[in-house]
Amino acid sequence: MTVTDAEHALSVRQILALERIAAGDPEVVAGAGHLDRPVRWVHVAEAADVGVMLSGGEMVLTTGVLLAGNAHARTEYIKSLHRAEAAAVVLGLGRAFPAPPEDMRRAAERYGLPMVVLHRPFPFAELTEEVQSRLVRRKFAAVSLSEGIRTALTGLITAGAPLQRLLDEVAAHSGCPVVVANLAHRVLATAGERSAVDDVLRDWERIARRAGCADGADWYRADLDGRGERWGSVVLCGYRGDGPTGRLLAERAAEALVLHRMLGGAAHTWEEQSAQSILTDLVSGVVPARQLLPRARAAGLPVNRRTFAPLVVPDGDPAELDRVLRLLGLPGLAAELADGATAVLLSLARDQAPGPLTEHFAARLRAAAGEPVVVAAAEPCTAWDDVPAGLREALHIAQAAAGTPDVPPVVRLRDVRLRGLVRLLRDDPHVQAFTERELDGLLYADDPGLLPVLRTYLATGRNKSRTAHLHHMSRPALYRRLEAIESLLGLDLDDFEQAASVHIALLAHDAQRG
Repeated sequence: MTVTDAEHALSVRQILALERIAAGDPEVVAGAGHLDRPVRWVHVAEAADVGVMLSGGEMVLTTGVLLAGNAHARTEYIKSLHRAEAAAVVLGLGRAFPAPPEDMRRAAERYGLPMVVLHRPFPFAELTEEVQSRLVRRKFAAVSLSEGIRTALTGLITAGAPLQRLLDEVAAHSGCPVVVANLAHRVLATAGERSAVDDVLRDWERIARRAGCADGADWYRADLDGRGERWGSVVLCGYRGDGPTGRLLAERAAEALVLHRMLGGAAHTWEEQSAQSILTDLVSGVVPARQLLPRARAAGLPVNRRTFAPLVVPDGDPAELDRVLRLLGLPGLAAELADGATAVLLSLARDQAPGPLTEHFAARLRAAAGEPVVVAAAEPCTAWDDVPAGLREALHIAQAAAGTPDVPPVVRLRDVRLRGLVRLLRDDPHVQAFTERELDGLLYADDPGLLPVLRTYLATGRNKSRTAHLHHMSRPALYRRLEAIESLLGLDLDDFEQAASVHIALLAHDAQRG
């Protein structure tokens, strides 16, 4: 988009509202419905054939002195202005025309040309000077803004800034919410004042339909496309400046976002980043769930009268999980969390059974991966406010199941039992003190191989043969290791209570170290 005079013109209505022109006592006598026409320039002309000297968009000022006494010339004059696409004609009443000529007024009304008469003598030079200076200032401001935002966004891209940082810069320049959406109108990213963004997202379905057509009075859309492919749009929602500047900001934002995407600076797609932002905020609890509801809905997740199934897949590939969701026709979000686990939030209809669908999802994951894949599943919930706790429960189950042998494809809270409880309490100071006390003699032993042997021995239910086999040692060698462990810890591993106590301490020790 180039910055042209027409794009940053004043409208006829804006010129008539200027304080300086009020001295001429202006009156609109024709074309009142066309006062929003842009005025590119102001031209003073008395020639009857002025139309041949115009290029469109001019406001023509005249006293009509050469038109007096010739009705045909007056109507031809208006007709020539219409053909030249003049913005308006301003007639100064006086010696030539003490009152608006009716033939000119009728012709102007017929052609939809705004006709304004000045009832008091008024120096045209003042109006010309005022309008021209304003037009020049607007054009300069537009060029300055264009280069300023382009420089700022290019600098951010060069510095490797993430998508969110670019959108924050656009929002700072526009002073309104900024939304990036894909071709399905699903929101991928937002920027701007949080409350204003939430207001937009709550009404996003209607706004998306508007944004899919053409610019409106207070919002501006620019397509995101490159290399012959269009993949979305950026929308300024509720921009309060003038239209040309709004379009310019949207275009500059689109240019930068296309460049950012084509350079491939992000490790994840914008869709993955959107899901990651929502799920991370849900798990962390930093943002109340109720405030995240508009974001989830705008991202394409069904939220009304649904059953939500929170899942976590350790070391899962978000792209692969999303592919399986689409293959099964299950609406949901999938994204990697900070600790490497991938969260999945299924949104199911109330008549769908979460249990069997989760089992089917896990089976398809295993089939696609060609190796065992564990899906940690929390209890389904029907209230959105319960989703954060459900995701945290699924994450807890996934962490508790790590390293546990013979876990089912779908692991639930009942499957992690004591290990899950210990992991849940691992940061409690009393548990930490208990762990140090129970394992003190072994944690700092000269032989670092004793701790793994104890771990295997307890995990196999104190099965000596199995433990010796797993550690590739003879039974006599294992007996010597177990005697050394009992000596360092001062306990009898054949005593169930003592063995259970040290087993719990060892589980807590492992949980505390991830």
